[in-house]
Amino acid sequence: MEFTSIQQLLAAYQSGDITPADYLYSQWKKAQNDQHNCWISLISEAQLDGYLKALRNHKPENKPLYGVPFAIKDNIDLAGLQTTAACKEFAYTPGQSAFVVQALIEAGAVPLGKTNLDQFATGLNGTRSPFGACKNSIDPAYVSGGSSSGSAVSVALGQVMFSLGTDTAGSGRIPAAFNRLIGMKASIGRISCRGVVPACKTLDCVTLFAHSVEDIEYLLPIAGQYDAGDAYARDFSESDADIVYLSDAVRIGVPKTENLEFFGNADFQRRFEMSKEKLATNGAELVEMDIQDFLDAATLLYQGPWVAERYAAIEGFFDEHETQCEPTIQAILGSAAKFSAVDAFNAQYQLKTLKKRCDAKLKIVDAVIVPTSGTIYTIEEMLDDPIQKNTDFGYYTNFMNLLDYAAIAIPADDETEQMPFGITLFSDQGSESKLLDLAKAYAANKAVSVGESIDETMVIAVCGAHMEGLPLNHQLKDRHASFIDKRRSAPSYRFYALAGEGPKRPGMVRVNDAGVSIEMELWEVPTSRVGDFLAGIPSPLGLGKVELDDGTWVTGFICQASAIEGAKDISSHGSWRLYLTNNS
Repeated sequence: MEFTSIQQLLAAYQSGDITPADYLYSQWKKAQNDQHNCWISLISEAQLDGYLKALRNHKPENKPLYGVPFAIKDNIDLAGLQTTAACKEFAYTPGQSAFVVQALIEAGAVPLGKTNLDQFATGLNGTRSPFGACKNSIDPAYVSGGSSSGSAVSVALGQVMFSLGTDTAGSGRIPAAFNRLIGMKASIGRISCRGVVPACKTLDCVTLFAHSVEDIEYLLPIAGQYDAGDAYARDFSESDADIVYLSDAVRIGVPKTENLEFFGNADFQRRFEMSKEKLATNGAELVEMDIQDFLDAATLLYQGPWVAERYAAIEGFFDEHETQCEPTIQAILGSAAKFSAVDAFNAQYQLKTLKKRCDAKLKIVDAVIVPTSGTIYTIEEMLDDPIQKNTDFGYYTNFMNLLDYAAIAIPADDETEQMPFGITLFSDQGSESKLLDLAKAYAANKAVSVGESIDETMVIAVCGAHMEGLPLNHQLKDRHASFIDKRRSAPSYRFYALAGEGPKRPGMVRVNDAGVSIEMELWEVPTSRVGDFLAGIPSPLGLGKVELDDGTWVTGFICQASAIEGAKDISSHGSWRLYLTNNS
């Protein structure tokens, strides 16, 4: 059974049309039979059984990614599988998973394994790996794009529903463009890089690949939970507020003709013009923009001292094992020695000047559109000229992390008789919600709404530490939830004070008789933030349907009946606040 979206899969689980065991085993087998060099390692059958066993303690509605298979680029740690960064001699087995991987697993997602990449995440083409060149999902004669090659192709081939990549110079966008996917390179620090083998630590981003913008929108808050343990993490919760556009018409910056480069690919040039026409037809105001300053910033990444940062990431290993690295990687990292500390400071000064100019141009538009890549090459063409042709791919991507921008790569059209061509929308750091809004409108071929965007919401009933003024209420306010009303449940529940560490919390369990009415609060939560809110709710609590005193049913906190054994029955209080007051 094929599924085109995460929500479709979750609905199938909830209806009983398919079980996690049947689906995940079939996907695991599909990955085992891969012919595109997507994978470096897969989990064992015993490990898969372990993930399935963990799911049996929960219901699909209680885990936002319940039984959703995903892939992990092999420079990101997964406990129990080697991290190789596509270099066998570098390999190590981590004792714990990367922060983002663990967050996804706790949300119910199941990792099938580790995917192929350009060695040490250095490349945009997917051929720089001793595990074989990863082949394009549409035509295996062509490159897949890198460095997150296997991550993208495993999604494109339907082996997993989504995947994690990384992006320093475009690795979360180029493979999306070449395999007709969505690739989200959020702001630096939005998704934790703790547990990731660095390429350039100051620029690295963990990225997401999926088939739809809606899936990316659903995944981002779950994957992007703030990690206080990551020195480069930034809290972007405030940037998820309502989207505000500059004017009644969405203003999209488009590069001047003299800024554009398609490396002789007339087809991609034609299709970029068509993508601009599509935006204009749907009501966008196109603002011609000189992006030369952006392009000048891009040259600093590989022609400047940031190459030395790539060397610094694996200095000890590279000094002892240089000849065991892929030849192109040897050449790139080996060039780091020519840069001095003075070069690094001078480049920082240059970048600061360019960023000030570029930021000023961004302020007059809602976003900028560029080709994700000006061309695509076959694997044979790439191997004949590996450095220059890889540089071609970075023409529109290399500047974005240096300038601290967020970006989303999307298919420009559905011309299936041609190789995929993609466009990228980018804007300032913290602009993910706006970019997702624009990308959804483009994919749906409709005008984007302007002014304040009204997010769809759902009502959630809370009965414990999430109520106003209590220790966990911030988890609702951080997600821009709004208080609606104080209510009581139907007299059909028993109330318990649960044991455990952290803030004290209660459990509500529905009973057939001897029930009482419990004090509750109703909060309106943006639907786009429900997934990551649910991901942070610890067992034995979850979200389910709760009956209110007027007979209506709403989504609210419920507790597994098995958890009340040994818990204190506080039903006589009928209120968590009253219980805390009487037991302070």
